[in-house]
Amino acid sequence: MATATTHPSDRRKEAPINIVASIPFLIVHLGCILVLWTGVGAFALAVGFVTLAVRMFGLTGGYHRYFCHKTYQTSRAFQFVLAAIGTSAAQMGPLWWAGHHRHHHAHADTDEDVHPPGVKGFFWAHAGWVMSPTNWPTRWERVKDFARYRELVWLDNYHYLAPAALVATLYFLGELLASAYPALGTSGAQLVVVGFFLSTTLLYHVTFAVNSVGHTLGSRRYETNEESTNSLLLALLTGGEGWHNNHHRYPNSERQGFYWWEIDPTHYVLVMLSWLGIVWDIRGPSEQVLQEGMGK
Repeated sequence: MATATTHPSDRRKEAPINIVASIPFLIVHLGCILVLWTGVGAFALAVGFVTLAVRMFGLTGGYHRYFCHKTYQTSRAFQFVLAAIGTSAAQMGPLWWAGHHRHHHAHADTDEDVHPPGVKGFFWAHAGWVMSPTNWPTRWERVKDFARYRELVWLDNYHYLAPAALVATLYFLGELLASAYPALGTSGAQLVVVGFFLSTTLLYHVTFAVNSVGHTLGSRRYETNEESTNSLLLALLTGGEGWHNNHHRYPNSERQGFYWWEIDPTHYVLVMLSWLGIVWDIRGPSEQVLQEGMGK
């Protein structure tokens, strides 16, 4: 296991889980129970799938592969689009997310890591760390490259606006459709419950699983200095993020499924965006890393 040198600004006195302060996070989960009142229609399910898939890409292709690791390039305008989509997932702002993830890579699976399951337990790695006040401030010292963009700083400071806007949009869309197309059998409340509460809760836990499951269960192609693993199931659930051992071996690669048989939907979307000229300079694993992993 790795032993990392601690940057002075990384040393934070760890606070325990704060249930009261985590009420907004818990409300999203409790909101799922409202499905017993609203019911679930086919149209609402389709909307829920879209809000899940689009926001997942905002996290995987935007927050993670772009803001954390800069594995491809894009315009300032599309950079903001990625950030806004990711922020609507209610997982804080892009600079907060990137700062903590960069810290994770610097100290993976050590006492200084944000969410090491082998050190602080599975629940802490999965969700406990986001319920601790220690981890609520943005690690500005780790995101100086993106902190120079005022619009990203604004999104980070007002990260709750994007989820709120999504809720409002879903409600008014549902009410409009209930009036104009009653055959759809939907409503504003139903779209909010399915398209936001259920979708966001599921998105929380598949994202968190990369930190918990992705460092405890699965196979290891590469002998890295932490406990990351590869998992096809986790990759399918997270848009390709389950090839976590690959990622820790070569985090500069946008593609996390290093070989053709390793399914990586986020990579496929980014390749299609590159055909349109929206993103470019997509980086892949080095030939040395590919050769090293062959047959393992």
